[in-house]
Amino acid sequence: MANACSLEAHQAKLKEQENKVKYTDEIAEYLAGLNHTKPRPTINQGEIDEKGYWVRQKNSLITPFGKEAGDLKADKDRYIIYWNPGCNWSQRPVIVRELLGLQDVIKERKVSPTGEHNKYGWGFPDQENFRDETTGVNFLSDLYTNADPNYTGRATTPTFADYKEKKAVNNDYHRLTNYLEVQFREFQPVDAPDLYPVKYRKEIDEFNDWLFPNINDGHYRQAFAQSPEAYNDGHAAFHAALEKLDKRLAENRFLFGDYITDSDVRAYVSLIKWETDFYLAAGPQKRRVSEYKNVWEYVKELYSIPAFSKYINRHNNAKDDTRGDFGSYIYRVVSKIDLDEFLKTDHARKALSADPENVFLKHPAGETVEDYQSVISKTKWNDPSQEVRADKNFVLSVDASINPLKGKLHN
Repeated sequence: MANACSLEAHQAKLKEQENKVKYTDEIAEYLAGLNHTKPRPTINQGEIDEKGYWVRQKNSLITPFGKEAGDLKADKDRYIIYWNPGCNWSQRPVIVRELLGLQDVIKERKVSPTGEHNKYGWGFPDQENFRDETTGVNFLSDLYTNADPNYTGRATTPTFADYKEKKAVNNDYHRLTNYLEVQFREFQPVDAPDLYPVKYRKEIDEFNDWLFPNINDGHYRQAFAQSPEAYNDGHAAFHAALEKLDKRLAENRFLFGDYITDSDVRAYVSLIKWETDFYLAAGPQKRRVSEYKNVWEYVKELYSIPAFSKYINRHNNAKDDTRGDFGSYIYRVVSKIDLDEFLKTDHARKALSADPENVFLKHPAGETVEDYQSVISKTKWNDPSQEVRADKNFVLSVDASINPLKGKLHN
C-alpha cells in the first residue's frame, strides 16, 4: 500500500510539472514590456573600486521607521517583506518577524530569479501568472519604480514594501530588524522576546557594524574580489573574525551571553550559508566554518529553534543545476545532505548558561512601549561615500573575542 501511495504521489507531481508553464526569457521580456520594467543592473556596476575591491552599494531606501516627521510609521496590515531563501540578508527580517510573533501584522513573500537568465531580477515564478498576488506587480523592481520613477539601482532583498500604496519603502538590512524589534513593539505579543534591550543597544549596534564587513560581507569580499590583494584582505579578515568568534563562543552560549539578541540572527544566517553554499565561490579557505568548533556548535543550537531553521536555503531546486559534466557541488552533494541530521545539536552549550532552559530574554517588568522605543542609530555602511564604505577597518571598543555584556543580561 505504501508503494502504491508513493507511486500515486509521484505521478501526481509529474502531472503538475507537465502542466506548469515554464518561466522563460521570452515570458520575462513580455511582462517587462507591459510594465516598462528596466533590466537589472549587474552587481559589479559601480561596486568594484580601482584596486579590485568589492565595495557594496549603500542601501537606497533608508528612511527610518519612527515618530519624527517624514519617518515611516509602524502599522498593521500594511507592510510585506520580500525575501529569498538564498539571500542571507533577507533571511534576517523574516526570522525576527517570526521570533517576535508579527506574522499576522506583516506579510512575507518569497521572490526568485526570473526567466532563464534573470535579466529583470527578482520576480514571482511561483505565483499564478507570475504576478505578486498582493501588489499585482510582475517584478520586485516595479515596486522601486513605483516609489521613484527615476530609480536606477538594483531591487534587492529584503525589500519592505507598503502593499496598500504598492511601493518599496525600505531595503536597509542594516537596521530593518531593529525597526521590527522597536517600532513594531506595540504589535508584538506581551511575552515576545527582547532581542534588542534598551540598556545595551550601543554595544549591540557597534558589534553589528563589526559583523558586517568581517562576517556578513566576508563571502562577497572574497568571491567578488577582482585582484589578489582584494581577495587576500577579505580572506584574512574573515578568518581572523571567525577565530575571535570561536574564542568568544567558548565561554558564551550566545554572542552576548545567555540569551539570543539581534546580533545572533545576523551572525547565524551568514555562518550557516558558508557551510552549504558560500565557500564554493569564495576561493581557497583556511578552514571550513564547521571546523571552528564553538562557532559550529553555536550554529547548530540556533538551527534547532524553528524560526531559525525554517527560512534557510535547502537547495530544493538543485536538481536543475547541472553545470559541468556532473553538475555543481550543490547538485552532487549538498542537495543530498539531510540538514536536520547534519545540524543536529546535543544542546551541550546549555552548560555555558546561568539560565540553561531559556534562550530568550524577557522584557523588564513594567516596561512600556514608549520606554522601549528609541531612534535607531545610523551606520557608516550606508554612507553615500564609497570611500567611507571601502574602509573595512571597523574597530570595536572591546575586542570581538570578548563579550562586554557577560553576566549583564538577566531574566
